[in-house]
Amino acid sequence: MRLDPHREGAHPVHRSHLATVGLAALVAAALAPTARAAQAPTQLTTPWTDQVSPSNALPDYPRPQLTRDRWRNLNGTWQFAEATPGQAPPIGTKLGERVLVPYPVESLLSGIRRHVDHMWYRRTFTVPPSWRGDRLLLHFQAVDYQAAVYVNGTRVATHTGGYDAFSADITGALRGTGPQELIVGVTDTTDIDSQAVGKQRKPGDGIFYTPSSGIWQTVWMEPVAPAHVQRLETTPDLASGTLRLTARATGGSSVEAIAYAGRREVGRVSGAPGKQLHVPVPRARLWTPDDPYLYTLRVRLREGARVVDEIGSYFGMRSIAKGPGTDGKVRMLLNGKPVMHVGTLDQGFWPDGLHTAPTDAALRFDLDAHKRLGFNMVRKHIKVEPDRWYYWADRLGLLVWQDMPATFAGHDPPAAVKTQYETEMRAMVDQLRNHPSIVMWVPFNEGWGEYEPRRIADTVKSWDPSRLVNANSGVNCCDSLPDGGEGDIYDDHTYVGPGAPAPSTQRAVVDGEYGGLGLRVDGHMYDPERGFAYEMTPDSATLTRRFTELQDRMLTVKQRCAVSGSVYTQISDVENELNGLYTYDRRVLKMDAATVRAANRKLITSTGGEIPPLLPGSPNAVSVYPFNEGTGSTTEDTAGDHDATLINDPTWTTGHSGSALQFNGTNQYADTGAAILDTTGNYTVAAWVKLDRLGSFATAVSQDGGTNSAFFLQYSGADNRFAFSFAGLRALAPTAPEPNRWYHLTGVRDAANGTLTLYVDGQKTATASACLGDPSTGHTVIGRAQYGGNEVDFWPGTLDEIRLYDRALSPTEVEILYKSAR
Repeated sequence: MRLDPHREGAHPVHRSHLATVGLAALVAAALAPTARAAQAPTQLTTPWTDQVSPSNALPDYPRPQLTRDRWRNLNGTWQFAEATPGQAPPIGTKLGERVLVPYPVESLLSGIRRHVDHMWYRRTFTVPPSWRGDRLLLHFQAVDYQAAVYVNGTRVATHTGGYDAFSADITGALRGTGPQELIVGVTDTTDIDSQAVGKQRKPGDGIFYTPSSGIWQTVWMEPVAPAHVQRLETTPDLASGTLRLTARATGGSSVEAIAYAGRREVGRVSGAPGKQLHVPVPRARLWTPDDPYLYTLRVRLREGARVVDEIGSYFGMRSIAKGPGTDGKVRMLLNGKPVMHVGTLDQGFWPDGLHTAPTDAALRFDLDAHKRLGFNMVRKHIKVEPDRWYYWADRLGLLVWQDMPATFAGHDPPAAVKTQYETEMRAMVDQLRNHPSIVMWVPFNEGWGEYEPRRIADTVKSWDPSRLVNANSGVNCCDSLPDGGEGDIYDDHTYVGPGAPAPSTQRAVVDGEYGGLGLRVDGHMYDPERGFAYEMTPDSATLTRRFTELQDRMLTVKQRCAVSGSVYTQISDVENELNGLYTYDRRVLKMDAATVRAANRKLITSTGGEIPPLLPGSPNAVSVYPFNEGTGSTTEDTAGDHDATLINDPTWTTGHSGSALQFNGTNQYADTGAAILDTTGNYTVAAWVKLDRLGSFATAVSQDGGTNSAFFLQYSGADNRFAFSFAGLRALAPTAPEPNRWYHLTGVRDAANGTLTLYVDGQKTATASACLGDPSTGHTVIGRAQYGGNEVDFWPGTLDEIRLYDRALSPTEVEILYKSAR
């Protein structure tokens, strides 16, 4: 997710709030009696905030795909203290503050409510007498970022990585039968260079948010036999009618696996631990978003004839692939059939718990909301959720695109950064690989921390060949490296969009981000003074209408451009972003639910539409403005009948040939009074241009749309380059222009091939892919653009010899046009 690429703007500044409300305030005060927060992230609470207490902090079983009957939750009140680098663990020392685990220390629910770079957690626990003789495993579902774990003064584990689980066998560190001391030291500097931080920042700002440091997922323990199952690896194989299963274990002589449909056994297999087995699943009921059927799995580990470990799990039978349709264009296939993925960007932040949902019901809420609103997919955006989130996605029936949390170490990070990033990404894949809901891995987003994209895409594919790999979501924008055809997916980000990338015969094409429509809801905003969206609407009715318009546009993109996935930004507001379907506190749905559902279901179920043929166009220019008058308040269209009116008195000056118009870059332009070009078809726009200054966006020729110009022949201030653009998409010249020098710019829209091509001084300099153009009935204008419904990008300099064609000129024709006027 990003600020719109067409506009440059300052990120809103994070503003802290000091007040809390209701029971949450009492809990926070009770937990932290000796220290008060200097910075608190939010006043907002959710419907679940007051349900949280030290006695019921996320009590649910944390690992649904590998269950055992005996376990103990260690969430609740722990002692807490800030630490210094290199400090010895406070063994046997009572700490002065109290924290509610597993809520991040910056969160309201933790009771700490401030960022701490280095910290100690401490508590005691007892081992049930019935567990004597077993090995005792201590599990941490996630700790951000570096953790060292001590039991009775013995270091039993260290771990680096903020999003994956780790465990330790602590049997050898236990003492007798009384209380056992547990200390966890954590360092989390939220480093935006080498660390995988995703959207975390100190402080939160704009499209980045308050950090979530320390223990932020469940801590628990369980007894196991010396020989026990460590993890399962499952992959449905529809072609053979089996579940491929590998049980990784510490010892044991054999594994038995039994699959059930309800209580009915459907298949069983036995074999050696660590070897791939094939569990028969004949006539499988396939998992889909409309029928998310799950089979039950029981796995027993034996030593000889004796069962030493027995675990429960589940699985879904489904396949995900890419493949060409009858038109040769590649789409995503679920169970061998094209299925349009329609979802939202889901960032997983909460005003009370930050990275940690306050309760399991809250964790489920966003997924339930997707289903109620007619979505069939969710993109988990540069965050990894607790295992229970994926369990609910499996059960409810949502396709999941799983991002890897980003670093911001640049395109050539040190070898150590690469190694750690890939270690954490491999851990994510291994931990989540059994969930049928996950259909795609996304190693990079918008080029943030992107490096060696082909190697990374191939590496992730080698880890898990059963899923699609989206090498870089938003490869068309931002910090992305040039697209080299990596991975299974071409992923476009266009705000407000949606984008219309050209179809491919090699990769499936998706709109990985678009939308961002906003609405302010009084009493439900994180910081009312700093809230923003990519397009703000005045009321719920307008927001609902605009959402429907975007989804209808997305349907056209699906039908004509073979786009097979769409990700609307976003399911809920996040801090100062006000572009959610829900408010940040999840208390208000901003749109009409029935209308949203109908638009989404139409997008999912509708098939191809009739594509109208492209008209051949006129042999000569349909409108020409040579600006030869040298005086007056209008200028003649010498090829057509759309004379242009001069607005706010641009001045006449010496042009490239004869006279020309000088614009002040503030409010002057020329209005042709008509929509000269059919912007859904082919067209060409040419102009002689000279800039008095560089730095800000400036548009020579455009045509107004409903909100944004349908096209821009422009200077891009964000890139310091000439460009031929759609909103959010640019064909950019390779070098910066010089001020006070004449250039001939030509922008060619080839609708048949789905391209925008920019020519500078008769030579092709750049091409960008865009399957569809935006329809436009607004006026063609000279010297400005339209964005967000506003007149913007006024030209600071001189324009001459504007030519408009209703066809795509060839490279030879463009060169001739340039030379003829040179």
